[in-house]
Amino acid sequence: MASLETELQLELPSAAAARPARGRLVVGTEGVRRALHDGRLRGALIFVASLAVAATFEQSPLQVAVACCVFTLSWTLCTQFVERSLRTVKVVAGRVGLAALAALAGLAVAGGASFWLRPGTGNRTEVIVMAMLVFSIILGLEAAKSRLAVLRSRILLVGWEGTSELVDVLARHDRIPFAAIGIVDDNPEFTHPVAGVPVLGSVGELQSIVRETTPDLVVVAVDRGRPEVFAGLGNVASLGFRVVGLPEFYEHAFGRVPVRRMTDAWFMSILHLYQRSYSRGLKRAFDVLGAVAGLLLTAPLFPLIAILVQQSEGPIFYRQTRLGEQGRLFTILKFRTMHIDAELNGAVWAQERDPRMTSIGRLLRATRLDELPQLINVLRGEMSIVGPRPERPEFVELLEESIPFWSRRHLLRPGITGWAQLRAGYAADSLATEEKLSYDLWYLRHQSLIVDALICARTLPTLLLAVGR
Repeated sequence: MASLETELQLELPSAAAARPARGRLVVGTEGVRRALHDGRLRGALIFVASLAVAATFEQSPLQVAVACCVFTLSWTLCTQFVERSLRTVKVVAGRVGLAALAALAGLAVAGGASFWLRPGTGNRTEVIVMAMLVFSIILGLEAAKSRLAVLRSRILLVGWEGTSELVDVLARHDRIPFAAIGIVDDNPEFTHPVAGVPVLGSVGELQSIVRETTPDLVVVAVDRGRPEVFAGLGNVASLGFRVVGLPEFYEHAFGRVPVRRMTDAWFMSILHLYQRSYSRGLKRAFDVLGAVAGLLLTAPLFPLIAILVQQSEGPIFYRQTRLGEQGRLFTILKFRTMHIDAELNGAVWAQERDPRMTSIGRLLRATRLDELPQLINVLRGEMSIVGPRPERPEFVELLEESIPFWSRRHLLRPGITGWAQLRAGYAADSLATEEKLSYDLWYLRHQSLIVDALICARTLPTLLLAVGR
């Protein structure tokens, strides 16, 4: 399916926000929901917090008014800027990341503004307290979008084959800010609800259905009749909804792509004129700086780990052939975690609780310390800090036959950590590998310096928790 970004030039909004229709009275829960998604509720809460903090710390009414204005403008504008900057990669930052970045950005701006506008009256504690309140406000509102069904964005699904699978995915994920309200499709055989989502009618009735249901977002998944769908949606565009294709919705909501629904046209969208550029030089600089910093920080651990690994028979380092960028072979370095006879009968996929691991190897894998030598691979230019996990060549034929577009992951240099490693666990078969591929392809399209930094930041808490590989 061709990307709707190239067909319609319509943007996917942050959290799928929509504007209320003209002339429509918006009250009650619906009014709160719309105010939550378009930012009005957040702005109002920031104003209230600004007024409360200013009244607590300032002495005169003038100082209260000035501080309130500075705080409200600083954090409102910075939150909008951060949210817009993370629009297509918000799923990587998560609720905590969005709240933290917005609070810190506002802290910097408000602190500077207070210094110049209110010399001698600024209070460092006042600004820090305000930043903490803004962090709590944003985090709470983002959580409300996901946890309270009545506050989620309403999505209308056009098409059956792809959206039926999406409905099942939405039903299994009860912590995302989207709720399917109906399906529109021309196939007369499909009339029964899917996971509680009703079939509302045919494409010919699309305009009336949109008017009746007032969705925030329309997800188009049809392969045929797309001009008719777009024409119908264009006639009711004044209602304020947004339009997106099925792959793009997966990217926005789940941080992955539906591998089985992909076409070559999607990969062409990576070459789009407005695609964010991430030069090889900039990524290489990030890798080198990260590898050097990592080696300097962890160098004292190398002798200790070597002594522990030597407690079991075999070498300290484990060398294995892996597939790199463009399918080139290279030798990966790791601290040995398995017995030396682990693969006497041939190559075997690693498992989460692999019986072939040594007692020390389990500890090293749980803390990711076994992967420290891969920083040397990064310095050699064979790997990146962030990228897909390098696969073994023994499994290539099986994976290429069973998983569509699997070889496209070789457009990227493999990484020590990555989006797939964070979102999925061990890949012990082709099905699990396909799931990880869906995240790798998302990274292929959205890779950038900020995405790499966010992935690295999210990797740190998982080192002790051993989540994903």
